[in-house]
Amino acid sequence: MNVLFIEDDRMNRRVVRDMLDVAGAQMVEAESAEIGLGLIDANDFDVILVDLRMPGMDGITAIRHIRARPDAKARLPIIVVTADTAVDLRERCLRAGADDIIFKPVAMDALFEAIRRVLAGDDDELLI
Repeated sequence: MNVLFIEDDRMNRRVVRDMLDVAGAQMVEAESAEIGLGLIDANDFDVILVDLRMPGMDGITAIRHIRARPDAKARLPIIVVTADTAVDLRERCLRAGADDIIFKPVAMDALFEAIRRVLAGDDDELLI
């Protein structure tokens, strides 16, 4: 499984990478939404994890850019990973095109369960 994690905080990326390593998944890191969007062009991912609050382009805008793509990558599963606790957050994320949301600090079981949920329609056997 190939995962893209768009997150500006190096420690958060490291924690999630360590969790995904346990499951044998490969993770590509992007420290900004702009870099992440470029990586989507150049790579094949099974799922995208995206933080909401980043310098430059925020996560909601990045999700909208992904969903506006003219190719099949527009339908990649997207999971928001955030520390934000705004009341309307879930609705805003889903309206932008996110498939699921998990909260920081990220717990391994929450991460794996979210990935299972968004990939549930796939016929491939899951690594997680």
